[in-house]
Order: sequence, then structure tokens, then C-alpha cells
Amino acid sequence: MRDRATGRDAAVAVAPQSAVASAALLSTGQRSLALAIVATAMVLDLVDMTIINVAVPTLQAQLGASDAEVQWMVAGYSTVFSLLLITGGRLGDMVGYSRAFLLGVAGFTLTSLLCGIAQTPGQLVAARLLQGGAAAIMLPQVMSLTQIMYPPHERVSALALFGVLGGLAAVLGPVIGGFLLSANLLGLGWRPIFLVNLPIGIAALVLAARILPAGKSSRSPRFDVPGTCLVLALLFALIFPLIQGRDYGWPLWGFVLMGSSVPIAAILMRYSRGRMARDGSALIVPELFHARGFSFGLLTTIAFQIATGGLMFTLTLAMQRGLGFTPAQVGLAHVPYAFGASFAIGMLSRKALPRYGPVIISWGALLMVTGLAALTWLFHTPDLIAHAPPLLALPLLIMGLGMGLTGGPLPPCALSEVDVDHAGAASGMLKAVQQLGAAVGTAAVGTLFFLVQPEQDVVSADALRAFSVSAGVICAMLLLTAVLALYIPRNLKIRGHAPPR
Repeated sequence: MRDRATGRDAAVAVAPQSAVASAALLSTGQRSLALAIVATAMVLDLVDMTIINVAVPTLQAQLGASDAEVQWMVAGYSTVFSLLLITGGRLGDMVGYSRAFLLGVAGFTLTSLLCGIAQTPGQLVAARLLQGGAAAIMLPQVMSLTQIMYPPHERVSALALFGVLGGLAAVLGPVIGGFLLSANLLGLGWRPIFLVNLPIGIAALVLAARILPAGKSSRSPRFDVPGTCLVLALLFALIFPLIQGRDYGWPLWGFVLMGSSVPIAAILMRYSRGRMARDGSALIVPELFHARGFSFGLLTTIAFQIATGGLMFTLTLAMQRGLGFTPAQVGLAHVPYAFGASFAIGMLSRKALPRYGPVIISWGALLMVTGLAALTWLFHTPDLIAHAPPLLALPLLIMGLGMGLTGGPLPPCALSEVDVDHAGAASGMLKAVQQLGAAVGTAAVGTLFFLVQPEQDVVSADALRAFSVSAGVICAMLLLTAVLALYIPRNLKIRGHAPPR
């Protein structure tokens, strides 16, 4: 249909107003390129979260950073990132997903430069906090843009790329960091671990401005200041004590702060229902929870993230403190896990989900339990591992395959019933739940581990016993994941549009 006054197609005329209409005009090739662009942003964030861990000794030696300052360089990024995720996601609904993505990438690139040129530990801490805020704007748009470009039955294939790249980024982050630190490029020491983001960020900006679909949510929500303040208070009350509690010795104020999240959440939901009734611009959209797929998707996600967050933290400790592995050996041991997860997300999940539905999430969780049980048994035979370390590869591969079968389908299943006009709000909530679950898992399971094996820098069998105890809790959370996933609707609903092939 053509507009007589302008001579343009009607679909083109509305494209700037509607992100869905704009995405529908993309060809298959353009959609693939757009997906690759947003995936690059995801990789930047994942690598940046892990690459700094390798540089901690160098930062202390060359920059004179204290233990507390280094802790804030690492945890400060994650804290700000977690706090602003929901706000960052809703920003996409308000100003447009591609515009918010460009803003986030530009901010991330600029703050990477600030990190790279920092002259004092305080300057680097401040730059890392700002970088976490920029990432919180950038990352939710990755899922939002995927939602508006791909209908539910195609999202698993699209998200398979994220799974493969995510697995590689987790493994390669420390490797890239080690190479950059060892190379000491141009005598810059630790600075290239941040400056390497600049050419990638600039390239992503240029391509994103040309390719990503324009427009925003057709509902055009306004900025919700009270809702934002309540969400920030809620997430701070939950996440800050979990991230910082162990280092502060689990003080009473931390538990009081976490307890305050219950009344804050009640106030937030009551306010949000009233705001939606008045003008439809609440930061938290209550109607999202009316969809069973979204509600149980979030519950399944938090149970799964608690399990995997606790697993990754205690597994590394058990290998170093119980088996005497070096950091390089720990990284090498994780390769089968990363390969299994990448393969399951990239190949198995995208083929199995359309055929079998969300039940494959339960299969994956049970497969992880099987691999974890085998790994725990092996840990009770340290002499056998000492003579044949490759024996660890099989249970880790099984765990990785289970992780991919669970973690790959979860986002598209959780978002399958979500109205695309609320893509940003839903994506922000999903990412925030993922971060919260990982923080809970690391804190709770990690605390249990340290109760059994409190000594640092000591290799002993106590660490392997501590892992066995922790593995029991992790298995329980994986079984809960398997049960909750059964309540996600089997038939994925398709809303919005189906872009042309």
C-alpha cells in the first residue's frame, strides 16, 4: 500500500515510529548482520567481566591498588550493572532499542578509554562503576532487539550464536588478558586490557547505526522516576549484601538490608499497578507476570543461576585448594565444560526446542546433576586424578551439555509470551534475575564451602569435602530447575510479527 502524498510504502512511513515495523523490513541477511552486531556487545561485556581478574596482581604492582580498591574494580562493575539492568531495559522501550543500544555502546567505549588512561586506583574504580552503568544500558537491548527481529520459534537459533560466543568468551577472557599483560604492548602494562575495547566499540557503533532497526515501543512509555528509585532500592537491598557480605564477614546490617527487600517489593508492585492504570508507563509492568511462561521462566532462571553461580565458584576453589591445580590448569580443565555448553546451545537446543518444547530444560538440568555426581565421585579419588587428569573431561563435558540444554532455551521460553511492546522491560527483568541468581549462588554456596574449608592458600582434602557438600545444594537447585521448567507452557506462543526469510 502506498501513501499518495509521499509516494512511499505505508510500512516504511511507520517504520520510525514502530520498532516492530522497522524490524519487519529487514532482509534475512540484514537480520543476521544485526544479530552479529549485538552479539559483539555481549562478548565485550563478558570478556570485560573476566579479563580484569587476571590483571589483579599487575594492578596492585603497577598502579599501587589496595585489596579493597581492586575488589571494587571487580565487584563495583557487577554491582552497578545489576542495579541498572531493569532501568536500562525499559529505556529501550522509551527511546528506541537501537538508540539505547548505541548510547550504551558509546558509553561503554568511552568508559573503557577512561579505564585505560586512569592514573590512580580511585580513577579506575570510578571508571569501572561508569562502565558497569553503560553495560546495563547496552546489554538488555541485545535481548530486546532479538525479540523484535525474531518470533519465538526462531529465537533459539538466533540465541545459539550468543551461547557459542558466551562459552568462548568465558574461556578466552583470561587467555586474552594474560596475553595482553605478558606482551606489555607499547610498554602500557595493564592498560591494553581496557583499550582493546575501543576499536571494537567504534566498529560496532558505525555498523549498528546503519543496520539496526529504528523505532521504539508503540506504547511509548514515559520515564518512571519513583519506580526507578524503588527498583534501585530493591536490587541494592538484595544484591549489595550478597556481593560484599562475605568480605565484610556477613554483618547483621546485611541481613537487615536483605530483609527490607520484602516490603520494598510490595510497595513497588502496588505502585506499579497504579502507575500502569494511570498512564501505562510503570518501570515494572505487572501484566508481564500474568503470562505463565514469563513468571515460571523467571523462577526457573533464578534457580538455575543459583546452581551455576555456586558451581562455577566452588569448582574453581576445589580444583585449586583440593587438587593443587594452577590457574592455567583450572582454565584448561574448564574447556570441556565450555565446549559442551556452546555445542548444546548452538546445535542441540535450537533443534530440540521446536520439537520437544521447554521439557528439554528439565532434561538439561538432570544431565547436569548426572555429570556433577560423577565429578564429585572423581574428586573422592584424588590419586586417580593425579595420574590421569583427563578423566575430569567427561563429567565436565556432560555438565556443559546439560548447561547448554538448560540455559540456551530458558530466555526464549521465558520471553515467548511477552508482548514485544514490553520487550525492554521484560529483557531487563530477565537479565536482572540472572545477575541476582548468580550473586545468590556465589554467596550462599560459597559460604557453605568456606564453612567446611576456611583455610586460604592451603591444599587439602577438606576442599574436596567442601565441594561435595556444596554439590548437594547445587544438585537440589538443579532438581528444582527441572521441576519448575515443567510449568512453562509447552506450546510457545508467537506474538508480534514474523520477519521475512
